[in-house]
Amino acid sequence: MDHEPGTGSTTGQHDTEAVLHRRAELGEFLRTRRARLAPEDVGVPRLGRYRRVPGLRREELAQVAGVSVAYYTRLEQGHGRNVSAEVLDAIARALRLTDAEHAHLTHLAKPKRHRRRTPARSQRVRPALRQLIDSLEGVPAYVLGRRSDILAWNRMAASLFGDWSRLPARERNWARMVFLTPESRELFVEWDAKAADIVSFLRMEAGCHADDPELAALVGELSVHSDEFRRLWAEHDVKEKGHGVKRLRHPLVGELALSFETFTLPDDADQHLVTYHAEPGSPAADGLRLLGSWGADAAHVDASEPRPESG
Repeated sequence: MDHEPGTGSTTGQHDTEAVLHRRAELGEFLRTRRARLAPEDVGVPRLGRYRRVPGLRREELAQVAGVSVAYYTRLEQGHGRNVSAEVLDAIARALRLTDAEHAHLTHLAKPKRHRRRTPARSQRVRPALRQLIDSLEGVPAYVLGRRSDILAWNRMAASLFGDWSRLPARERNWARMVFLTPESRELFVEWDAKAADIVSFLRMEAGCHADDPELAALVGELSVHSDEFRRLWAEHDVKEKGHGVKRLRHPLVGELALSFETFTLPDDADQHLVTYHAEPGSPAADGLRLLGSWGADAAHVDASEPRPESG
């Protein structure tokens, strides 16, 4: 089998409780969204000739949203527990939020209440789902869990991304691999875009699971060891990217342009099936066939070695 159960990230040593403090997160998110807009973007007159900060002022946003300045100020200070869905909708419209950003705002302002805090359960992949991804011949597929943990994968995914079974369970995590390993910069042609996607995913996670100590530890670890992560995290960007094209640079077959699709499991919203495929008849399709013939060793062979026939 080319996969093993994921056990999730382990809690780090850094004190990161404040990193995911929901009130601070709410205020920072709203401030960064305001900074993206100018008064003319939302059809209000520019108040004052000199502006100390970029973007909309609080009073300008409150005017567009139809709420009082004092009310909006309290919300931006993190006091959103009793805010209504209608007010959040109005603020989301005023800020021109995307659907993902709107959902993130709602998670931050009106978090789901839990009766008591319980330790995070280990993430498990259903046996039938494992059988499904194993049966996808020629299609790299893996299961992504909480905190960007990689929980299960098939032989083709190991051929494309590397044999994750060689890594400790803690290191089978896209965020750690992208920001803390030099190999990721070689693998992803557009590394900056991949890095931004990972941070956006973790931001969404933080909005839904701000009390997750393992997520807080992961954010703290990455903030300490990666300047790029720290910069992207401070931007508070969130987005959902369920499909698209990734350009990969494989050491054996060179550059591949692969389409990916992400499917959220109907019985577990914290798990996502991710698949990659190439356009039929394309050079990328030939490259995938060659990788399939090598198997999990494809990421570790010398590109100068004799190659098996791809046909």
